[in-house]
Amino acid sequence: MGAEEYVPDKAGITGLRRAVQECRGCDLYKDATQAVFGEGPADAAVLVVGEVPGDQEDRQGHPFVGPAGRLLDRALVEAGIDRAQVYLTNAVKHFKYKPAERGKRRIHQKPGRTEVVACRPWLLAELDTVRPDLVVFLGATAAQSLLGTKFKVTQERGKVVELPDRTERAVATVHPSSVLRSDDREAAYRDLVADLRTAASVLGGRQRTR
Repeated sequence: MGAEEYVPDKAGITGLRRAVQECRGCDLYKDATQAVFGEGPADAAVLVVGEVPGDQEDRQGHPFVGPAGRLLDRALVEAGIDRAQVYLTNAVKHFKYKPAERGKRRIHQKPGRTEVVACRPWLLAELDTVRPDLVVFLGATAAQSLLGTKFKVTQERGKVVELPDRTERAVATVHPSSVLRSDDREAAYRDLVADLRTAASVLGGRQRTR
């Protein structure tokens, strides 16, 4: 079980985006509308990794199109990261949910470790294709997809770390959806922006202009 056999070699982002729709590396494809692949410049300076597509992402086929995505866009700009130089993706490409007891609402579910590991070849293919200067992880599921299950966002957020067996540096922070759920949304948003400013400082003046 895993996505590796479905990931084409040297396909480019467009080829990967087509191929991911045929992925059967885990069972999430059975209930999702579609796979939601990453989007952004193929040579982006920053690659941002979230957890899993949400309801709106699953319906529209694009990452970070809901309220959390809009908050993230605002935070990136405020932190000094050029939004046009950001590639957005998720650790898991299919929406995981359970139906509400009443009505048609679909309730977001956190992906399990098996699903994260199964989907990791897609994320690695994106990294190998985009070759960003920096990776930003949003939340524990995203961070642990490449940094291991012992990595604690609560302890390590806002710190610059090295990715195992890779050349990219990374910064982890909370997922913007947690800001929206926070009792003190303003403080949580300020902390998110502060973490992203650390990420911007890693880039320095190296955000790409081509």
